[in-house]
Amino acid sequence: MNALSDLTIQQAMLEDVPEISELLMMYSETGILLPRSSTDIYHSLRNFRIIRDNGRLAACASLMIYNHELAEVRSLAVHPDCQHHGLGKRLVQQLEEEAIELGLTRLMALTYVVEFFRDLEFKVVDMALLPEKVWNVCVHCRKFNNCDEIAMVKYLQ
Repeated sequence: MNALSDLTIQQAMLEDVPEISELLMMYSETGILLPRSSTDIYHSLRNFRIIRDNGRLAACASLMIYNHELAEVRSLAVHPDCQHHGLGKRLVQQLEEEAIELGLTRLMALTYVVEFFRDLEFKVVDMALLPEKVWNVCVHCRKFNNCDEIAMVKYLQ
């Protein structure tokens, strides 16, 4: 793996979709992430940021905006061979900077990896505090009536 300073965060491109889909599928099969179809990734491609290591997709994440104050870190995944090098942290920090530039005041994540987000100053909150997420996205999820993800929020301003 290259030194972290050599790896840059990039806007995802059309040709990245198969690798993004494969990486997300790897984690959805283990239950760490909810699955996303290639069609959904294409529809939200402009929201995705990626990091490549020697041409291979090392990490990805997307920023989904719900309204004038709230966005979500979604589809955060780091290839198993590239973990523990700060790539996930760098992606979340990049998305946070973009959220601040847009004037958003809250950044949320639904996660099973609470400590990762806690280290980035996110706080656990009740899902009821996120109706934008619940009634726009969660209501369509197979886990809607039995969600076991932890809601976390970071206040940006």
